[in-house]
Amino acid sequence: MKALDELTFDNRFARLGDAFSTHVLPEPLDEPRLVVASKAAMALLDLDPAVAETSVFAELFGGHKLWAEAEPRAMVYSGHQFGGYTPQLGDGRGLLLGEVYNQAGEHWDLHLKGAGMTPYSRMGDGRAVLRSSIREFLASEALHALGIPSSRALCVIGSSTPVWREKQERGAMVLRLAQSHIRFGHFEYFYYTKKPEQQAELAEHVLNLHYPECREQPEPYLAMFREIVERNAEMIAKWQAYGFCHGVMNTDNMSILGITFDFGPFAFLDDFDAHFICNHSDHEGRYSFSNQVPIGQWNLSALAQALTPFISVDALKEALGLYLPFYQAHYLDLMRRRLGLTTAEDDDQKLVEGLLKLMQNSGVDYTLFFRRLGDESAELAVKRLRDDFVDLAGFDAWAERYKARVARDGNDSQEQRRERMHAVNPLYILRNYLAQNAIAAAEAGDYSEVRRLHEVLSKPFEEQAGMEQYAQRPPDWGKHLEISCSS
Repeated sequence: MKALDELTFDNRFARLGDAFSTHVLPEPLDEPRLVVASKAAMALLDLDPAVAETSVFAELFGGHKLWAEAEPRAMVYSGHQFGGYTPQLGDGRGLLLGEVYNQAGEHWDLHLKGAGMTPYSRMGDGRAVLRSSIREFLASEALHALGIPSSRALCVIGSSTPVWREKQERGAMVLRLAQSHIRFGHFEYFYYTKKPEQQAELAEHVLNLHYPECREQPEPYLAMFREIVERNAEMIAKWQAYGFCHGVMNTDNMSILGITFDFGPFAFLDDFDAHFICNHSDHEGRYSFSNQVPIGQWNLSALAQALTPFISVDALKEALGLYLPFYQAHYLDLMRRRLGLTTAEDDDQKLVEGLLKLMQNSGVDYTLFFRRLGDESAELAVKRLRDDFVDLAGFDAWAERYKARVARDGNDSQEQRRERMHAVNPLYILRNYLAQNAIAAAEAGDYSEVRRLHEVLSKPFEEQAGMEQYAQRPPDWGKHLEISCSS
């Protein structure tokens, strides 16, 4: 394991030059202190977990100190925000401190969010507040534990620095890890500003570093775009299967690697609602839960437009045509497993859709339903879950189809069924009210609940002794929390 001063830097993005980013130093937080750290994320850098408790750890990730090899840069990009194009965005409160590679040869961006003003802050203060930093930390690590592709979070550093949002709050920084922070909006920026040389340099950078296997194909850029299409289809399929709402699917929040990226007003579904809107600023429901699938395709189309200098329009359209089949295949595969099925039948899609329709009209807890479905045999489970539904006749009809489908699927034991289903159906998810309870305690100076919740969510599929309160349906107030982009 490494100490903090033993990290090995290789700042590949910084070497692209000033056309792609601007050198900016972090603005230190006052009285930095550790709120929470992820041992699993630290392991990606080969860091000894004990270093998180040292004062230098808080100073490094609170903006007070910097490695000599670090080259902090604010990246420039643009993007479509709620469907409208914004010509220049960029890291308004984040800095790419540098790229570190570990003993396995993997490169990881160290990206500090809340690091102060940059040339791209657009009238903002460049700060992040404690609540939003905690939410991003918890979400990054919780999604990864669920098997959903995501950026990672190393730590949250709190402070006494005052920051004004709707009220005065305390500033914080979250250190994010990803193998790249390049977004769809990077390609859009150079396309729409008509800078073909820089756009070509960016495309070569992404192809060489992140999609080298595509070099072996007759059309490497097209092969790369197809891979991006499939990765995003798979990511969004997992969002939908696990009830995750991103909230702000702007093209500047879409990763070129197909990972969940830039957490703002996200939420997991409590009661199933296909039309759920988690961002209270999204008045038209553009980024509602049911719209995430078509918006994913819309965003890929925006990226495709930016790639027209490298790929023919017909080839791009053909690749985009793969998105929905890719999505459907990944989604249906996961939903079959969530239902305890190991084989495929033609009517499985109707079985899933029928269940979700019944859930929609009954206020059924999405996560707990699937978990309880695997607790016992199909016959006993549907009998126990029946009372959660309003349309009893409709549920009874669905239950008969489901029991018959399970019977055709195989003859494994109930213990095997439970083990298989519990391995894909979490008991613990990051419900908004759980996050809010942890944030309220942290804002009062008590970080124990943030750390405890993080530990619970790091093992979402395992029943954990003494943690029953994290597997309960939310109280009524917990279902109606308003989450904004500053959250």
